[in-house]
Amino acid sequence: MRICMICEGSYPYVTGGVSSWVNMLIRNMPEHEFIIYAIGAKSDQRGIYKYDLPSNVVEVKEVFLDEMYELKAKSQIKNLKMDEAAKKAFRSLMEEDQVNWPCLIQFMRSVKIKSIMDIFMSKQFFDLLTEVCKENFKNIPFNEFFWTMRSMLLPMIALIRQEIPEADVYHSVSAGYGGLIGALGKEIYHKPYILTEHGIYAREREEEIIKAKWVIGHFKDAWIKFFYKLSRLSYLYADEVITLFGLNRKIEIELGCMEEKIKIIPNGVEIGRFENMRRTWVDDGSYNIGAVVRIVPIKDIKTMISAFGLVKAEMPNAKLYIMGPMDEEPKYYEECKALVADFNIQDVIFTGSVNVVEYLGNMDVNILTSISEGQPLAVLEAMAAKKPCVTTQVGSCSELLYGMKEDTLGDAGIVVPIMDEVKLAEAIIHLGRDKKLRETMGDVAFKRIQTYYTKEAFIESYKALYKRCLTYKV
Repeated sequence: MRICMICEGSYPYVTGGVSSWVNMLIRNMPEHEFIIYAIGAKSDQRGIYKYDLPSNVVEVKEVFLDEMYELKAKSQIKNLKMDEAAKKAFRSLMEEDQVNWPCLIQFMRSVKIKSIMDIFMSKQFFDLLTEVCKENFKNIPFNEFFWTMRSMLLPMIALIRQEIPEADVYHSVSAGYGGLIGALGKEIYHKPYILTEHGIYAREREEEIIKAKWVIGHFKDAWIKFFYKLSRLSYLYADEVITLFGLNRKIEIELGCMEEKIKIIPNGVEIGRFENMRRTWVDDGSYNIGAVVRIVPIKDIKTMISAFGLVKAEMPNAKLYIMGPMDEEPKYYEECKALVADFNIQDVIFTGSVNVVEYLGNMDVNILTSISEGQPLAVLEAMAAKKPCVTTQVGSCSELLYGMKEDTLGDAGIVVPIMDEVKLAEAIIHLGRDKKLRETMGDVAFKRIQTYYTKEAFIESYKALYKRCLTYKV
């Protein structure tokens, strides 16, 4: 079977999390061939992979969003020959909740133009924007509205017109632009499309846009609605929607996904890599706090550092090891280092990317301070290494640390509110002062992984999923 794995902003350019998940899945299915459809933010990533691609990856198609914004019009089009259905579908992208995606996709792929920029130069598109602006954004300068709509729609239109590799199954590891490509694969080749949603794509984009400085305030709502529409597109076209835990399933249903499409397949870890870990560093009496994490805003490293400052004041022997790549958001990394310097916090160690197996055995506790997550692999791996965790109340962290309803194993750590440095510090100090509690929680963590989150169960579930795809009539 040939599977087109569609990755947006992750594999093979970024390590950890979703990328590690993709790498594990492909490597454990040598019987299948994989095409990687990689959607990256910046073209300077082209060909620069953070992973050695497995031998069963037969093709990598790279598409970069920044290149789409550099496109130029090649001609002036006076008449785009847009029928009423296409006009209505186009208009719905800017002002309605429901979009006639099949009509829009068919029009965008069939219209004869030299460049997609010619669409934005056409009289029909200009007239549509004028109507929508007058009716819905009366007090907004048209110039602002035009450039906002252009920025919003350009990547989507460019992706719709992309050449899609032919495969037996299309599998996107997020909704959004990745889901759009999955839907196109199904629409063009009449093959099954599977969506695995680790976090809730629309919610994550909403959080980013609310904070974003590049979005003018009165257009934030339009951008947020646009990404919700893209998510509903993924749910509409997907034959099966895989989520990682129960709460995400409820949210997907609320957002418009048909309940019968959704199945839960939790992530899994290879227990053998982490069991029987021991401290290999010289025991100098330090209380070692580990965080396996990318240095990016969504992981909220600043709250982590601020909380550690409070911990350090109470426990001078504490050390914080922040283990993960620092080059994804260089400006944010520099801000984090400046925060450490400004507060004069000692023993914060940025290790960069490391082999977590070599480090985890030396940690006393693992922490995660994200403001959004799905089912974090870093927490699963720490639990497999018998390490108690302190995490924020995101994604499936409560299920991982406290267990599901049928799980009576006990607590494997402590969950605290998002961006609450005081509660986070209190939890870390509490565990730091009670070695017996750390050991007990570590044992519970390992048993929970052994029972519910093994790599073997994860791989078998996806093998069964791909096998089911052969039976679908698309």
